[in-house]
Amino acid sequence: MGRYVIRRLLFSIPVLFLSSILVFWVTRATTDPSTALRTNPRVTAEQLAEYQAELGLDASLPEQYFTWLGDFVTGKWGTSLISNEEVTGDLMDALINSAVLGITATVVSLVLGIAIGLYSSLRPYSKFDYVATTGAFVGLSMPVFWFALIVQLVLGIWLTRWVGANEPIFFIAGVTSPNPEGFDLLDRTRHLVLPVIVLSVQVVAIYSRYFRASMLEVLQSDYMRTARSKGLRERRVILHHAMRNALIPITTQLAIDAGAIAGGLIVTEQIFSYPGMGQMFLDAFDLGDYPVILAWLMVTVIFVIVFNLIADLLYAVLDPRIRYA
Repeated sequence: MGRYVIRRLLFSIPVLFLSSILVFWVTRATTDPSTALRTNPRVTAEQLAEYQAELGLDASLPEQYFTWLGDFVTGKWGTSLISNEEVTGDLMDALINSAVLGITATVVSLVLGIAIGLYSSLRPYSKFDYVATTGAFVGLSMPVFWFALIVQLVLGIWLTRWVGANEPIFFIAGVTSPNPEGFDLLDRTRHLVLPVIVLSVQVVAIYSRYFRASMLEVLQSDYMRTARSKGLRERRVILHHAMRNALIPITTQLAIDAGAIAGGLIVTEQIFSYPGMGQMFLDAFDLGDYPVILAWLMVTVIFVIVFNLIADLLYAVLDPRIRYA
């Protein structure tokens, strides 16, 4: 296992290197921070050249790339052209916010999805199974932005009026209330509930369908009949033999979802004005803030590679038959 992990980490180095070249080339080809100055008639050519030299844009593209790569590896991610703040600090704040939202939604979705999928697989074609199947299709077919607006209207605005509360029971924007005094868990939770519901509705549907199909296949396996023929209790057969193998497809999807958290949950964060990675990328892209875009893309690539490695390692834990040379 140790040799496999080391080999995968070594293989990840050229992947990251090629990804960094692609990220830098695409970003520099689509963003030019001096565009506004070029179109300003009051800016002279000398001032434009001075600005480009200050940002290092007067060097050749390979020189710019290797300078940026060296700075990124050593943790010098530069300064935002818009806020004039260190990119590292802004990126970490956005990453933490997205991680809190994404992990909470993933945990909720995983628990509900596995529970629904397990019960449906143990009682296939029952009333519960038909209701769960219909609910999953409805959840998958709803556009996220439309469902987010409905949730904001019903649970964020109408519910407050129905109960006659002086302030919203669930907030529809932001991370905390204005001017917070320290960390308030209840306040943070009331801001998280609605975006978590929006994110979970489709993920629960996906997990429940994956797990139901996987469990039905596992329950028909020869080793399940062997386990029952040995006189093992049904609960032990389900929990220790069936569920472990049925979790493998879920693990693949979970790794993809976890890696995507670093990329931000763009639609949900934008609708709920949630200051995460998704909203940060949209703001940086709109304003041509390329130091932020470069760091954002590389952090996202690193997260995807790391979580795919974690998924590969979990396969061996869930299924002892899988061995790595």
